[in-house]
Formats: sequence, structure tokens, C-alpha cells
Amino acid sequence: MGDKPTRVVLADDDTLLREGIASLLERSGFAVVGQAQDAPGLLELVREHRPDLAIIDIRMPPDHLTEGLDAARAIRAESGQTGILLLSAHAEVDEATELLAAGHSVGYLLKDRVTDVAEFTETVERVAQGACVVDPALVTELVTARHRDDPLQQLTGREREVLALMAEGRSNAGIASRLWITEGTVEKHVRSILSRMRLSETEDDHRRVLAVLAYLDSRLPPARSASGRALAQSASC
Repeated sequence: MGDKPTRVVLADDDTLLREGIASLLERSGFAVVGQAQDAPGLLELVREHRPDLAIIDIRMPPDHLTEGLDAARAIRAESGQTGILLLSAHAEVDEATELLAAGHSVGYLLKDRVTDVAEFTETVERVAQGACVVDPALVTELVTARHRDDPLQQLTGREREVLALMAEGRSNAGIASRLWITEGTVEKHVRSILSRMRLSETEDDHRRVLAVLAYLDSRLPPARSASGRALAQSASC
């Protein structure tokens, strides 16, 4: 983690869980600079300390709905340099999709993933350094939700080639070079792919990520496509 420890703030109304995460992180070399049990307290901590990362429970007082998610939005608007790692007891697809739209320094994990110390601390550091990390269970639900009617079957042969190269992490320019076509043609294929897969027309890169996730899921054997680690790793933006 370098000479300076990653500075973290925590927000969760479950005191035992929050203290447990704080202790785990400090033993692993992180600097926990503040803890809060609700969204207003979290926002105060972020404004005071400007941490590298905020770890936030999605559901907090008073209504235990989306208070943590709302606070995450405010943090991203006010302090774009602070990474966001959301924790949830359940897989919630809508929140995960919104998270992917941010494209950098964001993460979404189920709380039971915290029990794997090495994996959790690695995720914390990756998000703090700019990665996008999504829990395997959420990836599975995202893929299922996005291609329940198997829109991949609607792609042309050339579009499948383009999508396969997207899955390798290639840029439009890289795809053009590999297929011996113009970058403008690649852009047209990408727009067509996103349209055929019924991914909403926005400026967010998460549509490209979701398209790749669907492709990767279709390439995995059934036993792995349900929750394979390969999908989770491929969700990194």
C-alpha cells in the first residue's frame, strides 16, 4: 500500500460490524480516520478528513432504505477523489447498475464477503486506487437481468467479433486495427451492439461493461456462469 496508509471512513449503524471492519482494516495497515452510524455523520467525516475511501452500508437510519446510496452520491459530487465501497446484505441490481455507471473508484460487495479478510482488504485497496469492483453475486444478477431473453442471439457475426475484442479490454482503435476496419465502423458496431442488447442510451461507460459481462457469461460453462470468479474479475472497469 506504499509509505502512506490508505485513509478510510466507515458508516454502518451496526456497531459490532463497523467496529469489526475497522479493527480488520487497521490490522491490515489501513488508517481508519472516522466512523459514523448514519448518513449525516458520514458526510461530516468525509468533509473533515477527505479520505481515500468511504465504506458505506446502503441502508442506514432513519428509514433503512437508500440513505447510504444517497450519501455516496453526495460524496461523489463533492469529493470526486474519495472512493466509494458500498456494502449490502442483499444483492440489489438497480444499485449495482448505478454504481457501475460511475466507472472508477467504486465497489459493491455483499456483507458476507467481509468474512474473507484477504479478499476484502484487497478489494478495499483496489477501489481506493481507482478500480471498479462488483460482487460476483451482483454480477450474476446483472447478467441475468440484462440478457434474460438472450439478446446475444440477435448480434451479427461481425458484432460478435467486436464484442469479443471488447471483452479483451481493447479500445475502439485497438479493435479497428485487429479487424482491419476503420474506427468509425467500430463505433457503429458498438452502438448497434448496445442497442440490440437493450442497454439504455446514455453517456456512461457502464453499458459497455454490461455488454462484456453478458458475453463472458455466455462463454462460461453453466456451473461457472452462475457465480464464477472470472465474471467478478471481468467487472473491473
